[in-house]
Amino acid sequence: MSVSSRLDRLSALLEALAPRVELIRAEECPADPGGAADRSATRFLQLYLLTRGELVLTLPNAVRSIPAPSLVICRSDIRHQVSAGEGEDSGHLVRAKVVIEGPAGVLLFNEFAEPVVLSLAQTDTALSQAVALISSELAAPRCGQPALLNRAGDILFIGLLRHLVAHPATDSGLFNGLADPRIARSLVALHSAPQEAWTLERMAAEAGMSRTAFANTFRDAMNLTPGKYLGILRLAIARSAVESGYGLKRAARESGYASSSALSRALSRAMDEESASSPA
Repeated sequence: MSVSSRLDRLSALLEALAPRVELIRAEECPADPGGAADRSATRFLQLYLLTRGELVLTLPNAVRSIPAPSLVICRSDIRHQVSAGEGEDSGHLVRAKVVIEGPAGVLLFNEFAEPVVLSLAQTDTALSQAVALISSELAAPRCGQPALLNRAGDILFIGLLRHLVAHPATDSGLFNGLADPRIARSLVALHSAPQEAWTLERMAAEAGMSRTAFANTFRDAMNLTPGKYLGILRLAIARSAVESGYGLKRAARESGYASSSALSRALSRAMDEESASSPA
């Protein structure tokens, strides 16, 4: 199989995520770089890179000691604290803030309902090399460092996604679906053109499966039906378009809703559901 004909599971997803990675020098990391949950409108992922020593991850219901070399991923809206282990300094702890500016952010955040801890000794070479490069660059100022770190941050995030597709952290969800070549083909098609007239039959054809087999396999892999997943994706795209100042008509067209009124009803339902699930 040629390189060009291989299934690219991430490019369309990355476009829909539009990630922006900000790396923070060790000396600029506060003693409590995690701290209270950030419940602002802009959610993001906190990545903690530990190259030496030990890291202590404190959660509301647990405390974990994590040896280096490790990468810890936490959502900003989940309360946590991260600190160097006893007797360790924070010089070998690097923090990366991954802001997801694209509409598919909700799909990614659902994958990190719990913090994910990766041992870099067991990850893909590209990911461990990106961590090593970042750690080395942050050790001392160098010419062209900001530009290099921007690119290294992007490589780090892509390497992380590649690893999670190859080794999903949970038994169901986006990465688990992308790990199945058949389901991945349908997901890539949906991510590439969510506004098209997708039917269950068409999604199954993309996967090379019968309608029933596809529906069952998709649900088992993703813990969602194909229709529900497409609905979440389209609603996220529509919301992003509306928040960017586009009218309902254009937002409906770009996200695949039949009309602006159909989109308006979907937005209202989503707001009602969120209000009902929010704590009083």
